[in-house]
Amino acid sequence: MNNDTTRPVVLTGIGGFLGRHVAAQLLRAGYEVRGTLRSLKKAKSIEAAIRSVDGTSQGKLSFAVADLMADAGWDAAFAGASNIIHTASPFPSRIPKHEDDLILPAREGTLRVLRAAKEAGVRRVVLTSSIAAVSYGPGRAPFSETDWTDVNGPFATPYYKSKTLAERAAWSFARENGLELSVINPGMILGPVLGVETGTSVGLVQSLMKGRYPAMPDFSVPVVDVRDAAEAHVLAMTVPQAAGERFIIAGEALSIKDIAKVLKRDFPAYGRKLPKFVLPNWLAAIASRFDPGLKLIVRELGRDARISNEKAQRLLGWQHRSGDEAIRASAESLIAAGLV
Repeated sequence: MNNDTTRPVVLTGIGGFLGRHVAAQLLRAGYEVRGTLRSLKKAKSIEAAIRSVDGTSQGKLSFAVADLMADAGWDAAFAGASNIIHTASPFPSRIPKHEDDLILPAREGTLRVLRAAKEAGVRRVVLTSSIAAVSYGPGRAPFSETDWTDVNGPFATPYYKSKTLAERAAWSFARENGLELSVINPGMILGPVLGVETGTSVGLVQSLMKGRYPAMPDFSVPVVDVRDAAEAHVLAMTVPQAAGERFIIAGEALSIKDIAKVLKRDFPAYGRKLPKFVLPNWLAAIASRFDPGLKLIVRELGRDARISNEKAQRLLGWQHRSGDEAIRASAESLIAAGLV
């Protein structure tokens, strides 16, 4: 196990939904954490949200300014670091006007981080990719780490392309430069929000509870609790066998109907607001012309999205909460934060 706690772990994207939880887990495990932000405007509120997790009050947490789209700041942010966990990446709630608006920041930002990591002489980089880089190629469910999304295939949205091209570029760079890399490919991340930033995935639960969906598309996605996704990043940083490997981090594939069912059962006060009907695919296709969220998923309605997480269990010793628990935790934290 690598548990050098004498030098900081640098965490990019510390202000994000996942980044906050990774920071909390690192602090609880005794690591010093240095988080990168585009600006320090929200640093105080981000720190307060992270430290609201039990066991995080003692650890050393600091912030550095660095932007994925600029070279400035990265050398200083990474100075003296033991490991880098790179969670920062654009995640859209709608399709951008030009796909390069997503692809370039994802790929160039990742390479910028890896170049700075190489210069800083860090031991290992853990990169957050996505099942978006796994499940949308010629493979069939249950998808595994040997599967890759085809960026020219019928399912390739700009977001899926951005994640796939960024991860491919990261592996090429690591091979060519002798950099130790481990990649995490999480499913849709649900679970408790820290602070008032929901992120796109928990935003789906929020929208369901607020009654924003009159009906549901027939869309399924493997789900993971953010606490388990965060733990997987720490394991990928510390377990020796994780070097040079990618890991699918998700549990069962759940449909929007499954998610609504859990919310209806466990939060009956919101029952009236939850959608009752599943949209036929042909109707969803028409509706997607007017709904930017639907446009992101319309090509994969009714598709089998199951994955295998056997590798993460075997090599990392990773375990995960149930999808129901992740959904419940999302809803409870949204209610507690006054967000629904």
